[in-house]
Amino acid sequence: MTYRPHGAPGAAGDGGARATGGGRVLGLDVGEKTVGVAISDPEGLTAQPLRTLLRRPDAAELDQLRELVEEYGVKEVVVGLPTRTDGTAGVEARRVRAFAQRLQTACGVVVHFVDERFSTVQAERMLLEAGLSRRRRRQAINHVVAAILLDTFLARRRVKGDG
Repeated sequence: MTYRPHGAPGAAGDGGARATGGGRVLGLDVGEKTVGVAISDPEGLTAQPLRTLLRRPDAAELDQLRELVEEYGVKEVVVGLPTRTDGTAGVEARRVRAFAQRLQTACGVVVHFVDERFSTVQAERMLLEAGLSRRRRRQAINHVVAAILLDTFLARRRVKGDG
């Protein structure tokens, strides 16, 4: 996957399976302060970084995500699950699972989890290779991580032949 901002020429590609039940798939990188968001193409084949939302005490990001679900016709959401390098789940994983449960209730979507180990390192490398300044990398990192997580999910789905 190469970094291309959502809507950039060549952001969508070919090859793969469709999302279950049709519709787009949303990818999320849920952090303490932000939520990185990525979106698949309408056929559920490719992932594009979309934006980063700020988390707030009033959980306003859930309202923003509900709007995105409605706007794009999203049926499924992929959430990165923070897993320790030894494969165990910690406090962060429990926090992300709780967020995903609230998201599922608020938006009525199917939620899938993807191991997010090393995704930030991968995103940082991609952004460096793209020649982005430190400031631009900081602005883009969360939604690029979300796109990597979503791309991982979509690729696994294609291999399994699901959809």
